[in-house]
Amino acid sequence: MRTFSRWLVLATALSGAAAHADDNDLKISRFGVERRGSSSVISDTQFAEASADFRAFARTFGAVMTSANLMPPRTTGHSGFAFNAELSVVSLPEDVVLPTEAEQPGSVLVPSLHVRKGLPFSLELGGRVGWIEKSSMVTATGELKWAVNEGFTYLPDVGLRLHVTKLFGAHNLDLTTTGLDIGVGKQFPLGGMVTLTPYGGLDLNFVSATTRTLDFDPGRTVADSQGNDSRDALTNAAPYSRVNAGDNLTPRFYAGARFIGGVLQLGAEISLTNLGSFDQEGAGNRDLPSVFAFNTTLGLDF
Repeated sequence: MRTFSRWLVLATALSGAAAHADDNDLKISRFGVERRGSSSVISDTQFAEASADFRAFARTFGAVMTSANLMPPRTTGHSGFAFNAELSVVSLPEDVVLPTEAEQPGSVLVPSLHVRKGLPFSLELGGRVGWIEKSSMVTATGELKWAVNEGFTYLPDVGLRLHVTKLFGAHNLDLTTTGLDIGVGKQFPLGGMVTLTPYGGLDLNFVSATTRTLDFDPGRTVADSQGNDSRDALTNAAPYSRVNAGDNLTPRFYAGARFIGGVLQLGAEISLTNLGSFDQEGAGNRDLPSVFAFNTTLGLDF
């Protein structure tokens, strides 16, 4: 039974290796492979450094997944409905390694579709599906917004938004962000059914990530793993240290404007995500750069 378990670990680590990969698909085991280098067995220090690399990546990619708000705090109204096509251009910091199959890009495009439905009591449900360009990865977001204050002549609109975003299609990786968004805006009539709404806010994102058991010895053959009663299948194979949401806060500051003419809706937004710093046991302190994004939207508002 134990021999079968060891073979299962090896099969899990190697599964999908021969599958076609696009340029921006991820090879998560690369952190451990590169930190191990020419060592016969990855050391505790090397593994800690690889886990720190993974944690920095998780924060950065979490910022890519949640780079856009593209809506003011005002809801669509209890009978309202909005459908938008969106595009985010996210700048990727050079100081953080993203284990892409091809050379790491300087920026990445994230097109998405966004649907929102108004509810009574100034509530709004929304969902967004996005695609990471040149990859097989998609993101799915669910959100609930409450307009604490909206529609008053002399007061700004204030909204709270809870959201969860999950990454799909990344081999051996489970990455999720949860957040609380606090936004302020004000709608100004320009004449008839034409309005302009500037807005801004703070989005508190919490990043969590885990991996499956990874193989840090890409040159390993099946014969190599059979040694020592198949115990060699467990050498240089492990998951990275877990990235816990409570220890990985990445606040995002954003500002934008929305234009509505009849049912047509246009919008643009800029955002800056502070990746912060962290201490990884055995690997010291890491200071991470910020992630900048420019986002646009075109849609219909009923």
